[in-house]
Amino acid sequence: MERLLAVNIVCSYGRKKVLSGVNIAAGAGQCVGIVGTNGCGKSTLLNILAGLRRPDGGEVYFDGRRAEGRQGRQLFMQYVGYVPQESNLIPELSVMDNLRLWYRDADSLQKELRQGFLHELGVDEMCRMKAGKLSGGMKKRVSIGCALAGNPPVLMLDEPDAALDLPGKADIRRYLTMYKELGGTILLATHDEIDLDLCDRIFVLNRGMSRETDRALRGELLIKQMRNEE
Repeated sequence: MERLLAVNIVCSYGRKKVLSGVNIAAGAGQCVGIVGTNGCGKSTLLNILAGLRRPDGGEVYFDGRRAEGRQGRQLFMQYVGYVPQESNLIPELSVMDNLRLWYRDADSLQKELRQGFLHELGVDEMCRMKAGKLSGGMKKRVSIGCALAGNPPVLMLDEPDAALDLPGKADIRRYLTMYKELGGTILLATHDEIDLDLCDRIFVLNRGMSRETDRALRGELLIKQMRNEE
C-alpha cells in the first residue's frame, strides 16, 4: 500500500485549468521528485497534497484512508509536513519562538533540540537568533525543523534549494537523505537536477497531466519530456 496516493487531481484558477488529472504515488522510505516547466502546477499540486488547497476533483489517500471532510483535515495534519518555497518564519521572532509556534509540547521540543532531527539540522545552535537575521540556508533548515513538528511521515518541499549556496544545498540534501533512510516519505518539487539523485521515482507535469518517467533521465532528454517534445 502506498503511503501517499493522489488520484486524478484537477484544479483550476478561474477559467484556466492548471491540473487536469494528476496521479502521484509515494511509499515509505521513498523520495518522489516532481518536475516541470514554470507554471506547470507543481506548487499548486503540493498545496493540494498538503491540505492547503481543495482540488476541484480527485482524491488524496494516506495509507489507504481518503482525506475528505473533517477526517481529511486530521489526516493532512497527522501525515504532512510542508516546506514552501518562500520562508514561512516570522522574522521578528527568535528561532526558538518560531519553533514554539509549531511544537506544542515543550519537552518534545527540547528533546528534539538535544538529540533529535532539530539537532541534526543544527537548529539548536540558532535558537537565540532572530529569524529575520538568518541566512537563506539557515532559514530553510529552521523551516524544515518546523515542518517536522509532530514527526509527520510525509515531508513536502517546494524548491528547497532556491537561493541557497552550494554548501547550503549540500546540507539540505544530507538532511533529506537521513529523513528518507529513517522511513520518511518525501515529495520534492525542483528545478535542480542534482536533487533528482535523491529520488526513487520522478513524475513530470506537463499540460496539467502527470507521467512517471525514468528516474535516471537527465539533460535534454528530461527537458524534452517536460516540454512534451518526444
